Amino acid sequence: MKYVKLAALAVALVYGTAEAAVITFQTGYSNAGAQVSANDYRAVVDAAVANSSHTTVLNNYDIVSNQSLFGAGATNIAFKSTINFGLAAAGTYSFRAGVDFGNGGAVFLDGQAVDFRTNDMWWAHDYANTGSVFSVNNKALTAGNHTLTIYGLEGCCDGGQQVQYAANGGAFQSFNASTLQMAPVPEPETYALMLGGLGVVGAVARRRKKV
Repeated sequence: MKYVKLAALAVALVYGTAEAAVITFQTGYSNAGAQVSANDYRAVVDAAVANSSHTTVLNNYDIVSNQSLFGAGATNIAFKSTINFGLAAAGTYSFRAGVDFGNGGAVFLDGQAVDFRTNDMWWAHDYANTGSVFSVNNKALTAGNHTLTIYGLEGCCDGGQQVQYAANGGAFQSFNASTLQMAPVPEPETYALMLGGLGVVGAVARRRKKV
């Protein structure tokens, strides 16, 4: 039993402990208008937030804005939200985002564009306004870590935003820091460290038997 505990400790040292989902909200200045593709939205917004200090980690993605978080202006805003989350098991997930993007925006899931709109998006805190919300429905996701990224451009006037998910046909709920836990994934080089640790445990066990 002692050696089993030592082996578990070796694995734990390599993998670390689970972390909460991480929701990063960034804004920057941009007077860009509607873009012609999801990738163009990503490029324009990434350039804008790279030159800005407006970055924060949210505890809850439920009615947030540039003004409420940074005390900043309400016009010519580029928005980027990055939600890193983890799934303990494979499942089917849906996502929706109520936004205020006067010049449209795009949504990426694990680096792939999954929604893209160029119209004036103002959801007015009502998901019945389907033309003004992002919707990503019934995506089959594997166990492990995933990233949902939302890009948008707002000329005026910075209304509150919300991002939600639904698991396996269940009810929608807002992302927060305690839902969909991140699961640490070891880098390739750490496998060698883990195997080395287990090897040491095995060697100790063999030596004890000889004695």
